[in-house]
Amino acid sequence: MTQAQVPSMQPSSWREHFLLPADTLYLDTAAHAPRLARVQQAAHEALAHIAAPSPAVWCAWIAQIERVRMLAAGLFDGDADAVALVPSVGYGLTLASRSLPLAAGESVLVLADTFPSNLLCWQQRCIETGARLHAVQRGQDATAAVLAALDRDPTVRIVALPHAHWHDGAALDLDAIAKAVHARGAALVLDLSQSLGAWPAAIARWKPAFAVSVGYKWLLGPPGLCYLWADPHWRTQAQPLEWNWVACDARDTWAFPLDRPATLRAGARRFDAGEIADPLRLAMAEAGLVQITQWGVDAIAQRLGTLTSLLRSQLASRGDAFASPAMHAPHLLGLRPRTASLDACVHAVRQAGIACTARHGVLRIAPHLHVDEADIERTAAVLACVV
Repeated sequence: MTQAQVPSMQPSSWREHFLLPADTLYLDTAAHAPRLARVQQAAHEALAHIAAPSPAVWCAWIAQIERVRMLAAGLFDGDADAVALVPSVGYGLTLASRSLPLAAGESVLVLADTFPSNLLCWQQRCIETGARLHAVQRGQDATAAVLAALDRDPTVRIVALPHAHWHDGAALDLDAIAKAVHARGAALVLDLSQSLGAWPAAIARWKPAFAVSVGYKWLLGPPGLCYLWADPHWRTQAQPLEWNWVACDARDTWAFPLDRPATLRAGARRFDAGEIADPLRLAMAEAGLVQITQWGVDAIAQRLGTLTSLLRSQLASRGDAFASPAMHAPHLLGLRPRTASLDACVHAVRQAGIACTARHGVLRIAPHLHVDEADIERTAAVLACVV
């Protein structure tokens, strides 16, 4: 299936790929991906293989690790040497925080309401080095707020940001931000957990030092397997957080002499974490990444953008009852009630069998391709009854 073929498919064809309860409209991909049928099948097949191991398992396991790495790399910039398999975004960002130079008197710029994984490691690094955490209030325009902060603060050494905000899908213009960051010689670190797989990543333009994403949201895979991208410089200069046999050249020979240290593998493979590439998670991740690749990220973004735009227009036609970001990611839209309580909205959608997240005063709508226009109109009608 090519990307060009996807827009001509009927929504019912997309829906058939997902395993979802008939009585629930699932609009919560930003929390956890709806399960693909092919991912479920891959999990069952993997468990069957695990129950009956054979001498060929080693070669098949190594090959599957590399297939998953290559598929994930295709969503970054296509370079498999840039991608490591890690257990969490926090793990990947901690590696970034301990690799990038930072000194007393310098600062790390983050959003004030950033996801904890992109906050805690930088807090700790600032404590250890005597640097300062510069937390930017997003306001109505996160991009403008970040650019203004960069203009005001010459001490910024590292800028750690998302592409789409986890609260409400507010979009950051990473082209403009990356240009400003690099112009001052600072490093850019990206948490793409709420965008990779549903919105194209322009790694070649942004030139981050590191970028990371979870695998269980928009990548449609399992928890516990995430992806760390590292630029060419840091693939050779950064040290892994842990030393394990799978990240060393000697893994194929099992020869680890006592009289000399092991040699790390080339590229980002040196950052592969131990016990991460297990057959079950690999099988599920591969199935999800294959499906995304077949659909095409551009096509996914286009389709989901159609749905969230329809929701905005449906609600706008009923008055000014909800606020939402002026610029938001195509796949993710946060609604802030103006004329009703969030609790009332939550109660209404749950009574109607609609699953979504409510947090920080926002009702977060995050559909995937199983959702169609009728589902969006239904959601808008339920909310209209509240406000």
